[in-house]
Amino acid sequence: MAENDDDSARLDGVLAEVGPRLRRIRKERGATLAGLAAATGISVSTLSRLESGHRKPSLELLLPIARAHQVPLDELVGAPPVGDPRVRAKPIVRHGRTMVPLTRQPGGLQAYKVFEPKRSAEPDLKTHEGYEWLYVLSGRLRLVLADHDVVLTAGEAAEFDTRLPHWFGSTGEGPAEFLSLFGPQGERMHVRAQPSRQKRTTD
Repeated sequence: MAENDDDSARLDGVLAEVGPRLRRIRKERGATLAGLAAATGISVSTLSRLESGHRKPSLELLLPIARAHQVPLDELVGAPPVGDPRVRAKPIVRHGRTMVPLTRQPGGLQAYKVFEPKRSAEPDLKTHEGYEWLYVLSGRLRLVLADHDVVLTAGEAAEFDTRLPHWFGSTGEGPAEFLSLFGPQGERMHVRAQPSRQKRTTD
């Protein structure tokens, strides 16, 4: 129980730093709340509450802000405090793809930062229980989902039920870096890289 309390306290500390960081990055770029609201589709009042710490940050809010500022998502969130460097997550190389685990607890939602090298690959569609969300940090990522065959570019996201036949990988044009969140069936992420008024990537 004490370990869970410590994890919760660390998370609260990270979240408390997000608001001041959002304000600092916005001011460094000479952006106003009104201008950022127009670029993201998020209301001025919500942005103001985020910066003051009165609104809890979420991926649905932070993704369009990161895109508008043209900064990596982790720059908005900030790296959590690290003690002994030997406990840092080690990259996993699987089938030529490098994956860095971002979660440590087994079961539940799992997150990875993934580097997909430039290569030629024939889609090999798979199905399994679960729900997956992808967000492209850089490059271009090809996603084949049932009858859909799309290319996601930096700042775009897709979410899907993994019981549908699916595959994602290199377009053959260059490397790609992306975030992958995977959860048990029914544990949907409900996040978008675009304001809700815009068409979703996987439509």
